Amino acid sequence: MIQSRRTLLTTVAGVAAAALAAPVLAGDNHKPVQVAEAHAAAPNFVGITKWFNSAPLSIADLRGRVVLVDFWTYGCYNCVNTLPYVTKLYETYKDKGLVVVGVHTPEFPFERSASNVQAALKRHGITYPVAQDNDSVTWNAWHNQYWPAQYIVDQRGNVVFSHAGEGQYDEIERTVRRLLNATS
Repeated sequence: MIQSRRTLLTTVAGVAAAALAAPVLAGDNHKPVQVAEAHAAAPNFVGITKWFNSAPLSIADLRGRVVLVDFWTYGCYNCVNTLPYVTKLYETYKDKGLVVVGVHTPEFPFERSASNVQAALKRHGITYPVAQDNDSVTWNAWHNQYWPAQYIVDQRGNVVFSHAGEGQYDEIERTVRRLLNATS
């Protein structure tokens, strides 16, 4: 009986591993997860309860600039892992025309506190604008489904790149650089 259970568990584990590995084996591991329709007009920042590090912003205000919109929440481990990359990208390209807008959309009630968000910004050295989206209005306008998620908006206000999760940092930077170079 124990041997048959082991055989069953080994078979199930093997099938699950094969299913999970199939996209990687097929070469899909470098493609970003698409979470928004690329080349569509970027939705505005709506329903924002508070802005940090900036006066309120709109997509229209940012026309002519390359914008990285980063959906995150400070209680999300994966989000926190992306913050050094987003912050470095901002520091590297802010004087060349990149605007980073963090959209803090809470997953849990304690993440709705403005003072907790402010403390997280300080803790992570975030100086770029951050919108507090407590009611998920901007999240829904962007049809976002994941923490973290990054969207790149071109100078005309169109979403040209989207990615959910950690990683793709080189591709995000290449996209930002390409868009910035198109106007220099």
